[in-house]
Amino acid sequence: MRHAIITAGYKGLGKKVTEQFLQAGCSVTVNYRSDKARVEELKREWADFEERLQFVQGDITRKEDIQDMVDQAVERFGRVDYLINNAGPYIADKKKLVDYDDREWYELIDGNLSSVFQFVKLVVPIMREQRFGRIITYGFQDAEQTPGWLFRSAYGAAKVGLVSLTKSIAIEEAEYGITANMICPGDIAGEMKEMDIAEVRYRDDGKTPIGRSGTGQDIARLVKFLCEEDSDMITGSVISASGGIDVVNRRRK
Repeated sequence: MRHAIITAGYKGLGKKVTEQFLQAGCSVTVNYRSDKARVEELKREWADFEERLQFVQGDITRKEDIQDMVDQAVERFGRVDYLINNAGPYIADKKKLVDYDDREWYELIDGNLSSVFQFVKLVVPIMREQRFGRIITYGFQDAEQTPGWLFRSAYGAAKVGLVSLTKSIAIEEAEYGITANMICPGDIAGEMKEMDIAEVRYRDDGKTPIGRSGTGQDIARLVKFLCEEDSDMITGSVISASGGIDVVNRRRK
């Protein structure tokens, strides 16, 4: 049985990705930071998957917590096939670079970039032994082109750095059957993150060129495809799933 570690896999996009893996017959270790009430709700909602599911509390900006997540995954399920780096701190307030304090800067860099380094250091040796592994990171549209992003300098810097890191991992680990790819969601707002495509198919959001908002299912379907055994030709790729919307430039307005 394949096993997935999904950071922040209990809410938003992460919840839909977790459901996708559970429905495919995989076991899953779900990381959460502090929302124990939400986790208890999900234990009831996902009761049918109890034998294939565990929740591990931890802060992805802390190396010790990352070690604990991986240790618990291996101890219970004996392997790690998929690492889905879904969690990533984000500050909604619009701030120029000089207005960030040190705590905010390092939280964004550590949570969006350094955490991937720490996870990969732990799971790649496991994946090498298995001769199989899939690593997924998240970015933003056009991140591979290194755009500036007004009021999002720290987040943008972390994700642009993550583009290079993802591609480097893909090159270095290809011989072991390990792939690494980045998915760049569009502007998927609020409740849409936990919705299916059918729920929004005919709901025009007035801004996305294809005529509807993105959903968590859009991202989950893409994650599932990239994690398939026969998707090994796709590695080192940055794939946008934004419905044609220009996320960075639109937020400059």
